[in-house]
Amino acid sequence: MSGHADSKASLGLPAVWAIAVGGMVGGGIFSTLGVVISSAGRWAALSFVLGGLVAYATGHSLAALTVSRDEPGGIYSFLRDLKFRRLAEWSAWILLAGYVLTCAVYAYTFGAYVGHAVGGPGWLPQAMAAFAILSMTVINLRGAGQAAGLEIAIVVVKLAILAGLAVFGLAHFDVAKLSIDAQPGVLGVVVGAASVFMAYEGFELVAYDYDEMKDRKRVMGGIMPLAIGSAAAIYVLVALAVPMLTGTRAVIEDGEVALSQAGQAALGTPGLVLVTLAAALSTASAINATLFSSARLAREVAEDGALPKRLGERNRKGAPQWAVLALAALALALALLGGLDGLVSGASLVFLLVFGTLNALALKEGVGRRWITLPGTVGAFGALLVLIAHFAGIV
Repeated sequence: MSGHADSKASLGLPAVWAIAVGGMVGGGIFSTLGVVISSAGRWAALSFVLGGLVAYATGHSLAALTVSRDEPGGIYSFLRDLKFRRLAEWSAWILLAGYVLTCAVYAYTFGAYVGHAVGGPGWLPQAMAAFAILSMTVINLRGAGQAAGLEIAIVVVKLAILAGLAVFGLAHFDVAKLSIDAQPGVLGVVVGAASVFMAYEGFELVAYDYDEMKDRKRVMGGIMPLAIGSAAAIYVLVALAVPMLTGTRAVIEDGEVALSQAGQAALGTPGLVLVTLAAALSTASAINATLFSSARLAREVAEDGALPKRLGERNRKGAPQWAVLALAALALALALLGGLDGLVSGASLVFLLVFGTLNALALKEGVGRRWITLPGTVGAFGALLVLIAHFAGIV
């Protein structure tokens, strides 16, 4: 790469950390806790640890591939440049499907939390979900999809609120409160980790910003342990703390707004408002960032001829307008029609497949540490098979 990219670099390690953590904690923990507890019971925190280990291996593979090529990109551009064109196209289509599912989860969660806090008619959560997607679509069409300073502020606010919630819960820690009526076995931990893997989706967004990093090779090489470790720590603490405030039965039954209930149990109405604020900020910013990145991926694939060329067209603001509109429309339909468990598990399945392939590619190319990329490949594809078996009713 030339020095021109370096001269325009503006993202230091704290900003890149915020982008990665913001992508991962962008609504994931708000929407997935009930799903993982219903699968893993008292071992839900361990499910988040296992998911975090696979995510870290994948992040390591992504960073190694990016640094070795010394240019921004993701799995699509990696495979395309290595002449695996058909596989590259499939990976792009699958990844776009995953981004649509993820946007739908975030919008569904936004609507559930805001609707719960405000009260009102039964259609309000769906209306709020639609509002979240439509407003973020307008922002993206205006060419203002990314605002690093705002993203950093949102990450700090939501992590502070989640950390406070964790402190309140853990102050009343009682291991007996983690159990559920029908406690799953060890396999339930794996099912839980696989089912909520979408909670770790988002760290890959930093690869698209590689050219904008100061000292990009060093930052990219060191960001994944910091970012994924931070997200995993928050997930584990919240998974242990929330049942202390509401009980596991309430977390499972009210999974759509479980953290909101916990905030109310901890601080009353102020707690409800704070958690709702964190959820709304997280999910809205995550929809924004996901639309921004996925639309540009769709544009790149369209320009290469693997999607309709219209998806590559840009408006006067430079935004890929038809890609933004198409992805937003699909996400809106799923948010209004799909159930939370199905959306979360479907997104997790997609990302396990894509990230397993990413680990395998790093392994094949001999980049990164083999003792990380090999377990990452096995772990991602193994979790994918377990999740498919779970869908089929085998486990």
